[in-house]
Amino acid sequence: MISQLSWKVGGQQGEGIESTGEIFSIALNRLGYYLYGYRHFSSRIKGGHTNNKIRVSTTEVRAISDDLDILVAFDQETIDVNFYELRPGGIVIADAKFNPTIPENTDVTLYAVPFTDIATELGTSLMKNMVAVGASSAVLGLGEAVYLDVVEEIFGRKGQQVVEKNMEAIKRGAQYIKELLGNKVNLMQLEQADGKKRMFMIGNDAIAFGALAGGARFMAAYPITPASEIMEYLIKKLPKVGGTVIQTEDEIAACTMAIGANYGGVRTLTASAGPGLSLMMEAIGLSGITETPLVIVDTQRGGPSTGLPTKQEQSDLMAMIYGTHGEIPKVVIAPSTVEEAFYDMAEAFNIAEEYQVPVILLTDLQLSLGKQTVEPLQFDKVQIRRGTLDLNAQLPEIENKGYFKRYEVTEDGVSPRVVPGMKNGIHHVTGVEHDETGKPSEVAANRNAQMDKRLRKLSNLRFDTPVYKNAKHAEADLLLVGFNSTRGTIEEAMDRLEQDGMKVNHAHVRLVHPFPANELLPLVKSAKKVVVVENNATGQLSNLIKMNVGQAEKISSLLKYDGNPFLPKEIYNECKKGVVLNGNI
Repeated sequence: MISQLSWKVGGQQGEGIESTGEIFSIALNRLGYYLYGYRHFSSRIKGGHTNNKIRVSTTEVRAISDDLDILVAFDQETIDVNFYELRPGGIVIADAKFNPTIPENTDVTLYAVPFTDIATELGTSLMKNMVAVGASSAVLGLGEAVYLDVVEEIFGRKGQQVVEKNMEAIKRGAQYIKELLGNKVNLMQLEQADGKKRMFMIGNDAIAFGALAGGARFMAAYPITPASEIMEYLIKKLPKVGGTVIQTEDEIAACTMAIGANYGGVRTLTASAGPGLSLMMEAIGLSGITETPLVIVDTQRGGPSTGLPTKQEQSDLMAMIYGTHGEIPKVVIAPSTVEEAFYDMAEAFNIAEEYQVPVILLTDLQLSLGKQTVEPLQFDKVQIRRGTLDLNAQLPEIENKGYFKRYEVTEDGVSPRVVPGMKNGIHHVTGVEHDETGKPSEVAANRNAQMDKRLRKLSNLRFDTPVYKNAKHAEADLLLVGFNSTRGTIEEAMDRLEQDGMKVNHAHVRLVHPFPANELLPLVKSAKKVVVVENNATGQLSNLIKMNVGQAEKISSLLKYDGNPFLPKEIYNECKKGVVLNGNI
């Protein structure tokens, strides 16, 4: 019996590849296994190779597996593209319809199963993915009954007959592969899982759930990969708590509508990817100068322009920090796990309102769309803090019917906040420089006072764990640094390097602006060498560290920007042989 394996299903987009992986992984999650899934898909609705790679383990996993135990193929292209990942002793389960072949003289076994023919006999070829699920289960030593609840949930609304047909497809697939395996049945039988109930979700679901828990009641957005699931989730959930989602005509409208709703006192968000954030930049400046809270999610993807819209990249970092014209205070948070995505999203609304600034939650495609097992969330950790805004406040009358000092110069930089309709709270709002009541002003002294006030408000920013640290060595041979989804992969590589006798520390930057230099500096100083792991071509995080921390002579970059996430072995191998400055895979 084995405690961990890697399974992948592949075929043409639109053939049900995603649903195959979904049914397989949900059933295993409910048995108590830990899973980590990553989907490779094309930027088109139908056609083009797609695959779903799922790692199954009896212990927690947070990274894609280096290799592959089982490949389920619906076409020859799937074998040709993914065969190199199979480890010695691995197997291919392929649809017999296309006469599958594998390279000669390899320690991999091919089992041709008539997915399509069996499904057609049962009524429709669309059920071939269920035949494939059954075949996979037999190899793992799982009974078909483990899928019953999942099949009923997915197909139950179509009637009991459809449920029974799909279960029969799973059963037939299992029977066929058992006959092929003979005495090798249960070839890769999994050790029994602990049976505990855990969630199984993508990062975008966690972000949307965090927004809901954090008090968001309105979202304005325009659909874009890989952020659309946030909007899709909230379209279903917000109306249940009196909220709503509006699909705007573009990202400019989405951002300005979010600013307007926040100005009205409603916690509001928008979400997009790199191209959409580029369109929002002027509006983000409006949020900054009017000191209107704003929460934005940027799910990074391959660029520039349309670039690689369905592939992994981390190249928006500098744009999120420095993209707006002029100088405004802003906060950029980069969660590194699905759990952090939930908590950080809820906290983003608190920060936005307490400091009256735009807050960007920065994720990447792997974190946003990768589906993984998540321990139960602790809702008592979520707080609602609204800063200086008190909707029930009785504001004092202003002499001579003057205006409320909405932009009052204060010691901590945070001015009193009101919303429309509050008695004695009338003030002017404009995107040009203004005095304490909001009236336009170009007086030099006023400009200095307002600019200084805005910029000092983040000097006392409170954020839990700006840098995640796994640093058990007072002096390390190597410090690995990353942000967003690379955390789990770095942790696996780190364990392997430690087993080889290296002293390795790990720092994952979670607050990228304002940059937590004081948190990172001691770790950098105490390491002989620092390797910054990131999915971009120019070493953006590495450059930020050099700018804010120094120690440039010991900092190297490990870069990957081909659209694919890092694998643990890539980081391990490069660190073992010594990464050169600005090296890349």
